[in-house]
Amino acid sequence: MTDLDLCFRSAFELASDIRTKKVSPVEVIENALARIDQVNPKVNGFCFVYADEAMDKARLAEADIQAGKDVGPLHGVPFAIKDFTPTAGKRTTLGSKVFEHWVPDQDPPLVERLLNAGGIMIGKTTTPEFAHSSFTDSPLWGPTRNPWNLDCTAGGSSGGSAVAVATGCVPIAEGSDAGGSIRIPAALSGIVGLKPSFGRIPMGILPTAFDSIFHFGPLSRTVADSALFLNLTQGPDDRDIMSLPATAPIPVPVARQVAGLRLALCPDQGFFALDPDVEANTHASAEALREAGAVVEEIQLGWTRQIVDDWFQHWAVFFAAYFEQHLDEWQDQMTPEVVQIIHSGQAVKATDFKRLEAARTKQWETLRPILSKFDALLTATMALPAPLVGGKDSDYDSNDDAGRYQGLDMTCTLNFVSQCPAVSVPSGFTAGGLPTGLQIVGRRYDEATVLRVAGALEVAQSWAGLRPPI
Repeated sequence: MTDLDLCFRSAFELASDIRTKKVSPVEVIENALARIDQVNPKVNGFCFVYADEAMDKARLAEADIQAGKDVGPLHGVPFAIKDFTPTAGKRTTLGSKVFEHWVPDQDPPLVERLLNAGGIMIGKTTTPEFAHSSFTDSPLWGPTRNPWNLDCTAGGSSGGSAVAVATGCVPIAEGSDAGGSIRIPAALSGIVGLKPSFGRIPMGILPTAFDSIFHFGPLSRTVADSALFLNLTQGPDDRDIMSLPATAPIPVPVARQVAGLRLALCPDQGFFALDPDVEANTHASAEALREAGAVVEEIQLGWTRQIVDDWFQHWAVFFAAYFEQHLDEWQDQMTPEVVQIIHSGQAVKATDFKRLEAARTKQWETLRPILSKFDALLTATMALPAPLVGGKDSDYDSNDDAGRYQGLDMTCTLNFVSQCPAVSVPSGFTAGGLPTGLQIVGRRYDEATVLRVAGALEVAQSWAGLRPPI
């Protein structure tokens, strides 16, 4: 029988309990596998589960503990990897028939570092084809469902990782984020999702080493676990020429004092049409920070939908450059929206693509003085709660009668100023019981402050212990 209390313990707590022999790695992994068996048929978060291998590693981890060996900070703790991220000797499908049988021959630095820290990879999690969508649904694996309401999506593109964490299958999971793919499913699933500063965690999943919007990052139920994940995986690697020098580890548990911090508040980023419950929960989170001693001031960003359109153009060109080669053979078996994105990218002129750099510069010139005055910026993570399964992003690509944008891609604006870290934390629930999220955006390379603000909300709003009804 599954021990739910053990399932919902944090990675930080599990690692400590394993080191002090309060619980064994074998017990932890057995319990995680039992939880996967219990919930995965309902939510479809895992596409691969390595039960036998995980148990073998758990027994070895237990032997090391009994022998009194020095062990790593994740020793015996289960984690999951998104099926967009290559894993040595393990199928990596990218949610696509094109890569259905691809078995990479090496791990990226992030996976190496989690394994070297003693973590046990228990499985790989679902993603939409080529991680293209806010809905995790693919030709290979079908839809991933929200554990708070199975009729709704868990978000994307790291939807499987979000569900794995939210349901207590693992305490931490890896995601990747080029337009919100960590933060979107975190918000819709009621957990924490961190997009670190660009280059903080070395990449290793792309055909180019010179991309400027992709990030690795954690999904977790606690702020401490996101900080732990970041500490273990950050730092340079020559395979990623854009990777940053190592920075001082963030203390775990994280600092939670926000008295005296100056926080800017712009719930809608200036142009999104917010669901009333999303808006109310965003203001409630800001008020909780005020009560904790922060100075919160509502501001206007001056951004427009043009930023989203520019981001999509960048995204479409990426798809055209790296996936158009598969159209002739595989188009009939690809997600129609993926084919449309590729065709959109093929139509972009090189000069128009280069002009996106000027647009990004203008966006930064608007944000820079705000982050010079304030320690962080607060916005809603998503303008809407979780949509129904079966939808697509283009269903939400319109303006309301007041000219406000009704899109799902509220997070992509922060990928265009990618050096700024952004974390999504729970902000509350809608009247219908769906989670909503608050996005905390920091100054360049300042993960410590965004996690500090997140930690203050974790205390004030007590959401870390929430469990979905599944």
